[in-house]
Amino acid sequence: MVAVLTRIFGVHNLALAEDVVQDAFCRALEVWKFRGVPENPSAWLLATAKNRAVDVLRRERTARTFAPELGRLLASEWTLVPVVEELFAANAINDDQLRMMFSCCHPRLTEEAQVALVLHILCGFSVSEVASAFVSSQAAIEKRISRAKKVLAGSKKLFDISSADDFSARLPAVHRALYLLFNEGYHGSSSESAVRAELCQEAIRLTVLLVEHPIGATPTTNALAALMCLHAARLPARVDAAGNLSSLFDQDRSRWDSRLAAEGERFLNLSATGPELTEYHVEAAIAAVHAMAHRPEDTDWGEIVSLYDSLMAIRASPVIALNRAIAIAQREGPKRGLEEIRAIANSDRLARYPFYFAALGELELRSGRHGTAGEHFRAALALARNPMERQFLERRVAACKGDSSLQVP
Repeated sequence: MVAVLTRIFGVHNLALAEDVVQDAFCRALEVWKFRGVPENPSAWLLATAKNRAVDVLRRERTARTFAPELGRLLASEWTLVPVVEELFAANAINDDQLRMMFSCCHPRLTEEAQVALVLHILCGFSVSEVASAFVSSQAAIEKRISRAKKVLAGSKKLFDISSADDFSARLPAVHRALYLLFNEGYHGSSSESAVRAELCQEAIRLTVLLVEHPIGATPTTNALAALMCLHAARLPARVDAAGNLSSLFDQDRSRWDSRLAAEGERFLNLSATGPELTEYHVEAAIAAVHAMAHRPEDTDWGEIVSLYDSLMAIRASPVIALNRAIAIAQREGPKRGLEEIRAIANSDRLARYPFYFAALGELELRSGRHGTAGEHFRAALALARNPMERQFLERRVAACKGDSSLQVP
């Protein structure tokens, strides 16, 4: 709704677009309380926003300027309603979401600001959720978003997705925003749940929009779509029947979504058409190796370690190094895994990451040092971000004798 209304009102009236959306949701709270939730809530909200937009245009068209490219169409009573109706059509909505994604990636903004703006405006992240995605303070993110909105509002119009001009320069930031959106759903820092499937679904939906655009359908976009689908295929088994977080090694693989896995494989094949090898290609390939294993013991850990080596060469980070160490532990044993974890550069950046300590705990447990393992699990438990993580880690604290499988969700 924000994307469509910004197309109608003009990017300089972004705040007005957000206000109209807020009005639509407030109206829903009032009406649905008495009439019940409609059969199609999304359609109801879109219709409400559309009617509100027409009211605003009629009331304020002499007091302010709207989207310059729509010109006199919005000034005439004969064309106003048909134009608004047309812009709220499904195909137009898809195009407007792409326009908004690329508009948020303004060259005057840093990549961090671009991503924050996409997550906040287009994907509906709260300021606190954006802060979690960036591992930053809420106050800092609030200021960043506010400054970025001023830059966006100063633009003359939304980005033209029909032209290749600047498209390639802005595409990496769009990829990054969608990647962070998916990660927030899959490895959520939410205080309520460790898995937020709706955010993963939203990230996939927006990425598919990009894939379906002739200029956006690059090998890198296909690789991003592949890794999302391959990871999302495992979502049905990430939480067991009792509502507990389940590790990759404990998941009931019969519950994995074979349709999504096949779609991921299709996107991965499409991503191999160009010479470029990105972090998204490698991450998708790692997910594909896991998807091919019917049982944990069938996993080709040598191939996964090799892929993590490639990923470290492209974009080294402590989290990637940790995942590589876990793969080495699976291939060569807990002692080698612990050596690799202790050798991680800038490991202090993992000090607030609960599964850094959980990985140490699992490897110590497999090495027979139950007391040390328990200390690491308790350190991880102190950093747990939601009830699901706490329950998972409490079970690991209680299981510090007898269980020798590596359990990192």
